[in-house]
Amino acid sequence: MELRPKGVVRLLPVPAFFLLPAMAFAATGTSSLAWGIMSMNLFGGLALFLLGMEMMTDNLKAAAGTRMKDFLGKLTTNRFTGALTGAAVTAVIQSSSVTTVLVVGFVSAGLMTLSQSIGVIMGANIGTTITAQIVAFKVTKLAMVLIAVGFGMTFFGKLERTRQYGGIFLGLGLVFFGMSVMSEAMNPLRSYEPFLEFMTHMEKPLYGILVGGAFTALVQSSSATTGIVIVMASQGFISLPAGIALALGANVGTCVTAMLASLGKPRIAVRAAAVHVLFNVLGVMVWLGLIDQLAEWAASISPQQDHLVGMARLAAETPRQIANANTLFNVVNTTLFIGFTGPFGRLVTYLFPDRDTDESGPIISPRYLNDQLMDTPTMALNLARLEIGHLGEIVLKMLGDTRRALETRDLNLFREIEKQDDAADILHSQIQTYLNRVGKRELTKEESQEFFTLSHTADSLEAIGDILETDLSGLGLEMINENMTPSDTTLMLLDTMHDAVYQAVDGAVRAVCRNEQLAAQEVIALKSVINNLMKAAFQRQSESLAASSPEHVKTLRMEFEVTDRLKQIYTLSKRMVRLVVPKEV
Repeated sequence: MELRPKGVVRLLPVPAFFLLPAMAFAATGTSSLAWGIMSMNLFGGLALFLLGMEMMTDNLKAAAGTRMKDFLGKLTTNRFTGALTGAAVTAVIQSSSVTTVLVVGFVSAGLMTLSQSIGVIMGANIGTTITAQIVAFKVTKLAMVLIAVGFGMTFFGKLERTRQYGGIFLGLGLVFFGMSVMSEAMNPLRSYEPFLEFMTHMEKPLYGILVGGAFTALVQSSSATTGIVIVMASQGFISLPAGIALALGANVGTCVTAMLASLGKPRIAVRAAAVHVLFNVLGVMVWLGLIDQLAEWAASISPQQDHLVGMARLAAETPRQIANANTLFNVVNTTLFIGFTGPFGRLVTYLFPDRDTDESGPIISPRYLNDQLMDTPTMALNLARLEIGHLGEIVLKMLGDTRRALETRDLNLFREIEKQDDAADILHSQIQTYLNRVGKRELTKEESQEFFTLSHTADSLEAIGDILETDLSGLGLEMINENMTPSDTTLMLLDTMHDAVYQAVDGAVRAVCRNEQLAAQEVIALKSVINNLMKAAFQRQSESLAASSPEHVKTLRMEFEVTDRLKQIYTLSKRMVRLVVPKEV
């Protein structure tokens, strides 16, 4: 008597290998299959596969992080180069989520428009198909070689770069070894009718898309899902249409990761995630009724194994066909939608408009900090650098407002400076908390130096904010209360010095946050200007002190303290740029 767990097949589809324990229970005592051993090997192989994927991806991001960030920032001048760049960057770092986070940072910083970012996001989907193409090559025999070489480079390598490349090889070897273990574990299922009957349901597009989407949402990697589908296809379990349906579902399931990552983030991050979702869902809808045509197209450009028949031929041809269909799906969708980046941008802006100012909400929130990149220190430090630029904007506004407040003697403006300093203090605390978490990761020598530079820059900007709010604003309020009025000559001198100090702070922020060496050298060159202005101020104050009334002496003391505080701000600016200029400069 043959037991067939039909109830399992009728339920809402879940990934096939999740059903094995239930099938094992239903078939206990009636089947010669060693369910316990097979399940252990299958899940063990799956664990190795996913571990290898994560290890390979993490080391790819670490090895290529800085160069890919610069590459992404330079080659996104329009939607078409943006799509090519997104595909190239994602193909290297193997994470469309990381590419999207970087793009959000560039858009928020004004280095890229929303339309350009949409092109990059579309191209990122093409880049993720590279993993499936690699997995489709039957190179599982190289698994042990890659593991041995990768382990050797990781364990014995003295250079960080060598260990990173070793981690890439080791991860790739684990991916192939996990594939081999899963393939061997599933081999007995070729003769198990309930499983084969379940797999036939995957040919129904909606079933396949639901299963692929659910599993991808669970493991949060469309590349992993497609890779596992190809492994199952290599055993002859999945037909080409079923494999395509599962791959389409993986493209929808990966949107869950993007949406979860955007929760609580600025509107630009939410819009980027919405673009990702719209693009993938619309793409799947376009092909929903054309899966058979896509299967024929993929088969026509894939190698044929005419000397094989039946399941053997299916196992030999289908993996490459699924990989090609997945690439075609994303390339064609990008080609179709690349001309509509403008409408996409307007639609997501309409769906997710800017929030109204909420007085009861937080004073300030980070624009760029994102925990999703915490395990990739190079890129996490880049986000911290952008956030420090945000802090610099606040401090520069405080510096400008302080000048206006001193000139106009406006009490409301002094109160506004107090609020700005509160925001700067909060943002500084969030930046340092984020940097401290990044610092607990294993950092390279270059990353450690950048960590030190960013941490001290944030501290210096916070100190400048305190000088403006506590010292200069306090002096301004005292001058108003005591009805002190500096002379026109003194005001002109202070204005000139204020201009030089503002230029120094602005140059220091640009030097650290945008790596502008020219700006750093300009800050250092301002030393002589500041010193000359200080000498002129002291001389002016000394000349006035000889024949001054007690009231005038108070005014001179105030002028001296204002001049001294401006000099302190320049000193902090110079300290920032010394962290980024070459020692010889």
